[in-house]
Amino acid sequence: MFRERSDELRYTLSVIDLALSFLAFLVGFFFRFEVLGPVAGDRSSLDLASYAVFGFLLSITQVIAFSMLGLYRLQKFLSFLGEIGVLIGGTVLNFAFSFAILYYFRIYEVSRLLPIFYGVALLLMVTAGHSVFRRFLLRRRKKGLGFHQLLVVGTSTTAARTAHALEGNPLFGYRVVGFVAEDSRSKVLVDKSKVLGSLDDLEAIVERVLPGDLIYAGDHGNQDTLGRVLQVCDRQGLQLHVVPGFGNLVAANGVLENLNGLPVISIRDIPARSGFNRVLKRSFDIVFSGAFLLVFSPLYLIIALAVKLTSRGPVFFSQERVGLDNKVFKIHKFRTMTVQPEHASDTVWTKKDDPRITPIGKFLRQSSLDEIPQFFNILAGEMSVVGPRPERPYYVEQFKDQYQYFKRRHAVKAGLTGWAQINGLRGDTSIQDRIDADLYYIENWTPFLDLKIVLLTPFKGMIHKNAY
Repeated sequence: MFRERSDELRYTLSVIDLALSFLAFLVGFFFRFEVLGPVAGDRSSLDLASYAVFGFLLSITQVIAFSMLGLYRLQKFLSFLGEIGVLIGGTVLNFAFSFAILYYFRIYEVSRLLPIFYGVALLLMVTAGHSVFRRFLLRRRKKGLGFHQLLVVGTSTTAARTAHALEGNPLFGYRVVGFVAEDSRSKVLVDKSKVLGSLDDLEAIVERVLPGDLIYAGDHGNQDTLGRVLQVCDRQGLQLHVVPGFGNLVAANGVLENLNGLPVISIRDIPARSGFNRVLKRSFDIVFSGAFLLVFSPLYLIIALAVKLTSRGPVFFSQERVGLDNKVFKIHKFRTMTVQPEHASDTVWTKKDDPRITPIGKFLRQSSLDEIPQFFNILAGEMSVVGPRPERPYYVEQFKDQYQYFKRRHAVKAGLTGWAQINGLRGDTSIQDRIDADLYYIENWTPFLDLKIVLLTPFKGMIHKNAY
C-alpha cells in the first residue's frame, strides 16, 4: 500500500519532469535564437535535427539525475526546502553532463549557451510545476478525493503513533476511519469517538466501514491475536499491514516498508502491484489488448452479426463482476443465451446443456470467443489480460464464507485468462482448486509467467470440455 502510493507519486513526477525538461529546452532554444541575435543568420544555419536529439537526451538524463539524487522519494516531495537542494544539484549535474557530451562527441552544431538558458528555465519550471502539483493534491484532499481509507487495530501507543504518521500530512492521502480495541487491557490513547468496537467485532466493523486496508498496531498482541486479524483480512480480501509495537516482534514473510520513519511490515506482498511491475503489467495490457482489437476487428463484426441474426436481443451482454480491491465493474461478453431477467443471470450457475444457451452461443462458449469483448474492459483498466477470473457479487458473498482465501483473489485485477484456466479449472470444477491456482499466480507473478499463460491459452485455455 505505502509503496504503491510512493510509486504512483514517483512515476507521476517523472513524467511531469520529463515534459517540463523538454519544455524548458524549447524555452532556452527560443531565448537563445529569438531573443538574442542575430536571428535570421542563426536560424538559416541551424541543424534542427541535432537540437531535437540533444533536447530529448537532455530531458531524459535530467530525470535520471533527479532520480539518482532522490528527488522522487516521498519525503523530498513533501518538503519544499528539501526539494530545492535536489533540484539545483540535479540541474548542475545534468549541466555538466551536457557539456561533456557536446565536447566529447565534438557536436559543434549546438550552441554552448543553450544549456545555461535551459538550466535556468528548468529550475523555474520544475519548481513551479511541483508546487502546482502539490496544490492540486491538497485541493483534492480538501474535497475528500483520493483518500485511502484505513482501519487500525489497536488503541494504545503504537496505534496513536500510526495514526499520527498516516494523517500527519494530507499529501499522503491516508485517512483512519476508526480504531478497534485489541483487548480490555489496552489503554485508549486515540480519539475515543473513533473507537468502533473490540476485536470480537472486527469482521462486522470491516463490513460496515469498508476500509481499503487494515493495519495491526496493537501493543499487547500475540500470535493468536494477529492470526485472528489475518483470518478476517483473508475472508474480506483486505491487505494487512503490521506496525511492530515496542514490546512485540512480528515474524512474517512480508515486506518491510518505511512510512516517514515508521517501520511497517506488509504481510503477503503482491509482486504484480509493486514498483515498476505495475507499470510493466499495465503497459502489456494496453499494448496487447489494443493490438488484438485492431487486428481482429473483422471477427467482432462477424460474431456480432451472427448473434443478432440468430436470436432476439442485444449483441452484447453486460454483467456485474467483482474485481481489484473488491470493486464491482461491468464485464462485457457477446450474448450467448436467450434474453432473461437480470436476477436469473446473476444468481444461476451455468450448467452443461443449459437450455438457455442459443445455438451460436454454444459455439461461442466452447471456443471462448464470447469472452473477447473483455479486451475493452482491459483497455479501460478494469481487467488485465492475465489474472483470476472475476465472479458475480452474489457468488462472492457465498464463497467468502465457504472458502477462507477466496477474496484474496481480488488483490490483483481480474483477468481474461489465468493460471487456473490453462490448467483446466473452469466451468463446473473445484472452487478450492481454482482458488489455489489463483493464489499461486498472485504470489509467484512475473512478466514471464504472464507471457507463458498467454501463449498457452489458445491451446489449453480456450477450447475445453468444461467450457459451457
